Amino acid sequence: METSQQPGEPGAGERRRRELLEAADRVVLRDGPKASMNAIAAEAGITKPILYRHFGDKAGLYQALAVRHTDALLDSLRAALDAPAERRKRVESTLDTYLAAIEARPQVYRFLMHPAEDSQSSERGFDVGLHSAPLLRRLGEELAQVVGERVDLGPGHEQLARIWGHGIVGMMHAAGDWWLGERPCERAALVAGLTDLLWGRLATAGNRADGPGF
Repeated sequence: METSQQPGEPGAGERRRRELLEAADRVVLRDGPKASMNAIAAEAGITKPILYRHFGDKAGLYQALAVRHTDALLDSLRAALDAPAERRKRVESTLDTYLAAIEARPQVYRFLMHPAEDSQSSERGFDVGLHSAPLLRRLGEELAQVVGERVDLGPGHEQLARIWGHGIVGMMHAAGDWWLGERPCERAALVAGLTDLLWGRLATAGNRADGPGF
């Protein structure tokens, strides 16, 4: 006897898609940017045409994985921003949360941000930059919204909040990419240095009177 789907429960298609993304995650954790559709299909116990049916091509799979990991990262960053601590501690915690995330899963980060130079010929032409830029823009817009809601930046605050949001994300991405590749210092030292760089204007800006505070 078939059971009816309860409200809020994922359907069979959604569950299958999640299972395939989890299989893709396992391959990406192992192979990084070299992860192939063949390896992901084998990990999931299906043929590559079935994988294509769900995601279209490697770019479609990449976009699904990017949304999955960006959603998780944004949840962690929001939790750090909302923590009951003074402002500088929350800035440090937010930077550390981002760096800890890419440090914990470097192969996932490299898959999302760096192409594989020796990818299989059938999968060449996958332009990581074409897809990673929207990911960074999304992070920038999310942070801009947080800044705009919480910090009183004076005249032109909406535009300045977007400048800050995208600028901070660009700084985190560039510094994190360099740090993950070279490991020139401890994570705490990088967090402290980046916080010092950001702190000047943040230290003097007041909270928005109608916002949740920062």
